[in-house]
Amino acid sequence: MALNLDTLGLSATVTAQGITAPDYQTILDTVTGYFQQIYGTDSYLEPDSKDGQMVALVALAIHDANNTAIAVYNSYSPSTALTDALTRNVKINGIARKGETRSVVDLVLIGTTGTTITNGSVRDDNGIIWNLPSTATIDGNPVTATCNTPGAIAALPGTVTTINTPTRGWTSVTNPSAATVGTAAETDTELRIRQAQSVALPSLTPFDAVDGALANISGVTRHKLYENDTGSVDANGLPAHSISAIVDGGDATTIAQTLRGKKGQGVATYGKSTLQVTDTYGNPHNISFSRPVDVPVYVAITLRVFTGYTSQIGEDIKQAVADYINSLRIGDSVLLSRIYSPANLGVVSGG
Repeated sequence: MALNLDTLGLSATVTAQGITAPDYQTILDTVTGYFQQIYGTDSYLEPDSKDGQMVALVALAIHDANNTAIAVYNSYSPSTALTDALTRNVKINGIARKGETRSVVDLVLIGTTGTTITNGSVRDDNGIIWNLPSTATIDGNPVTATCNTPGAIAALPGTVTTINTPTRGWTSVTNPSAATVGTAAETDTELRIRQAQSVALPSLTPFDAVDGALANISGVTRHKLYENDTGSVDANGLPAHSISAIVDGGDATTIAQTLRGKKGQGVATYGKSTLQVTDTYGNPHNISFSRPVDVPVYVAITLRVFTGYTSQIGEDIKQAVADYINSLRIGDSVLLSRIYSPANLGVVSGG
């Protein structure tokens, strides 16, 4: 290539197909050719020479600049943006990356109806404190409490039963269902999925709008939405013309208000938990949804070991299979054929 002092032809280029740039080796070869055009083809430019190292530095600088341009270009799309760029990008959709969450549990408060509990808290069988909302009223509706300790704190059904802040009119407390354990900060992949769901909020069908709104509730880690648009009970047991939301995490009242506000007119809600919420005119509405129930899954793997096998490989297999099962969505089937892949680990893990 003839030397052109106006352009080296090595920069990133944007076309209708996207952005492209030459790789480092192409840049190095081109810059080397330009150097030889200036100083002669007999110039010694091997890596052990000063001139060769200088040419490599120039090529690397061009390569780094191209990579920066590509990263900036990709940061404008939710499908390719990374880390902070993705966090900034999704703000246009009115959502934000979810930070680390604490465990939450739905409680049933028992006592004199109408009693208001201010800054209340309860304790589980392990002595862990769970904080109620700043004000909670005993009215028959579940109340969502947040764990005072960060991390994945579990609480089995019926284990949060001790009142930590005695209040007149409040006699007892219990948790009918297990707690939703805390989670780490939302990953890029998870945020992209939620961004895609969030753009369904103004969608053509109320079902998509409800699905997107549930995904955007603070504290919700997983959810599954079912619909029965027929005139009779369906195979899942849903009544006619109803929707059923199974939601892991999130405040129960917020979930109920979201369902009431986004579901179609005349569509009933179905689930094990029922809360009464009011519309803008003060009219009460009973809204039902369910919390997921963890199902124990047992996997037995027989290994035929060869030379080089260590006990760590066995532990890695266990962890890989457990991670795969835990990554399944609510209601997904655990298929034996799908477990083979994580159990094999792959060459990166030494399997």
